[in-house]
Amino acid sequence: MPSFTLEQLAEFLGCEFTGETATPITGVATIEKAGPSDVTFLANMRYAPKAKATRAAAVIASEPLRGAGAATLVSRNPYHDFARTLALFYQAPKPASGVHPTAVIAESAHVGENASIGAYVVVGENVSIGKNAALYPHAVVYAGCKIGDDFTAHSHVSIREFCVIGDRVILHNGVVIGGDGFGFAKTNEGLQYKIPQTGNVVIEDDVEVQTLTSIDRATLGETRVKRGAKIDSLCQIGHACVVGEDNIICGQTGLAGSTTLEENVIMAAQTGAAGHMTIHKNAIVWAQSGLKHDVPEGAIVAGSPAFESNLWLRATAAFPKLPELMKTVRALERRVAELEEQLKAR
Repeated sequence: MPSFTLEQLAEFLGCEFTGETATPITGVATIEKAGPSDVTFLANMRYAPKAKATRAAAVIASEPLRGAGAATLVSRNPYHDFARTLALFYQAPKPASGVHPTAVIAESAHVGENASIGAYVVVGENVSIGKNAALYPHAVVYAGCKIGDDFTAHSHVSIREFCVIGDRVILHNGVVIGGDGFGFAKTNEGLQYKIPQTGNVVIEDDVEVQTLTSIDRATLGETRVKRGAKIDSLCQIGHACVVGEDNIICGQTGLAGSTTLEENVIMAAQTGAAGHMTIHKNAIVWAQSGLKHDVPEGAIVAGSPAFESNLWLRATAAFPKLPELMKTVRALERRVAELEEQLKAR
């Protein structure tokens, strides 16, 4: 178990601090459960009162904490520095390099140095994988794929034919890259005819895709996930979509074919896009929203169909009142009708 003094940790993070320099730091914990050798964090100063009761040795926060027994590591980005601190104390087990005897690697395939190829892994013909790859048990790479350095494919990942993957890409359990896009044409007889999905998927550097997500190959051309995008579990990226740089795509989101997301877009959980549309850069789509048209740059939208979030909040506040409003409207309509009858009778 690694250990640092408070002074060493502050120097590593580039934080100013108050407290005893030699205080040992041996772990990271929540503010409620931290012990006297743990460091914790406050991402939001609204929760600063909780720091008064913490037993932690130090709290990473954006400003000094008054009235707290713990030292403060003053950070310009507490959440990021918390993540950096956590990485000091926890490293996921890394498999040893080598090829398991049950793995099957085609003779025409090239796997770079220092690779770890787990049990029952299959690597197809003419595949190229860079150095330091880790393919966990039952991962499958189809023929003709090109994969960069420091690649990780967890168990039961499937990468279909001719896909291209950059450096430092992480695919979690059950991810499917390059499955056929959902494309069918109805015949004159009313039957569904499968459209060949002749394109591929391109995943750029530093992308992470979490469990059981599917990114479909294009009918023509490519589906592309750009540098630094992070895609959560149980997402569906349809054929010929573009996921932009540093996007955050949260769980159970679905993008229909030919949806384009520009850079720094956030799609919250259970959102959906109808396809053939663009969500422009820095836009935010709130959870459970449905998109059927383009979203402007920097917009924040909500609802289904989605519209400007502040207006959506006002609309949702009015929804529960609609039954009573309808009663009032009907009563007014009846009263107006009665008055009209009285006027006609005069």
